Amino acid sequence: MLPDRAEELRARFVELAPEGFEETEAFGGIELAAYGPAADRVLAAFPDAFVTTVDEGWEDRWRAFHHSVAIGPLWIGPPWEQPPAGTTVVVVDPGRAFGTGAHPSTRLALELLLREARGSLLDIGCGSGVISIAGSKLGFAPVVAVDVDEVAVEVTLENAAANGVAVDARVADARDGGLPAATLAVANISLELVEASVPALQARRLITAGYLATDRPSLPGFTHVRRLDRDGWAGDTFSRDR
Repeated sequence: MLPDRAEELRARFVELAPEGFEETEAFGGIELAAYGPAADRVLAAFPDAFVTTVDEGWEDRWRAFHHSVAIGPLWIGPPWEQPPAGTTVVVVDPGRAFGTGAHPSTRLALELLLREARGSLLDIGCGSGVISIAGSKLGFAPVVAVDVDEVAVEVTLENAAANGVAVDARVADARDGGLPAATLAVANISLELVEASVPALQARRLITAGYLATDRPSLPGFTHVRRLDRDGWAGDTFSRDR
């Protein structure tokens, strides 16, 4: 795989192989490998993928991909890593849902979140609950998380309980309306879904991420405040027009 497609395909692999995959340097690019049932899902999505047998121990190789990250005072990492003293710890088990904090779009959303005044928080497309849990630990309350995927909602509740925070997680489609009002909404989702969700939002501030730096969200009723970018991805903060 060529480097310029790396982030795009990493994101796709996270969807197809949430239980983990392996990344290695290969022939001037990178090679992504999934194992077991995840390999079957990848092969169905990419019929031309290369298939081979593997050595013993493949079951634990996926852990090497899931590593901790530090974002300001936050430490976000899997349960098998030890957080440093003095940090605000968010432990996420990268089991069944997208999002461990390491992806650039999640990091950008959290960097922008750290700059916001505390208040109620709505996490749209919560995945594994990283943003919801971090928000709660940073003092946002109440925190509501929504996702169209029932598994993501279950995982968010499990991770919130493991971190000792209260998150109200529910199955909901942000495009259909009925979202609770919040001081701040965070939508770390695709550009198409970001733009489709705006008419249903009842939030004074909005953080968006999950799209490339070449993309620019068009959000009627909101004024652009700030943009951050990293590794070809972008995150933006918007304020609702008075």
